[in-house]
Amino acid sequence: MDTDLWGLFLMVLGGFLAGGVYALWGRNRLIAGALAGCVALAVVSGVLRLGYL
Repeated sequence: MDTDLWGLFLMVLGGFLAGGVYALWGRNRLIAGALAGCVALAVVSGVLRLGYL
């Protein structure tokens, strides 16, 4: 797959995971916090893959 598509895929994945964090925050903050870490990793990886930094 093209490098730009991987970056876009990682950014979209981060968005879906962020929705999961929002949904879980009221029920289980520990899992939501771990998922927030995954969001950060996915978004940073996507940004680096796209070459913005």
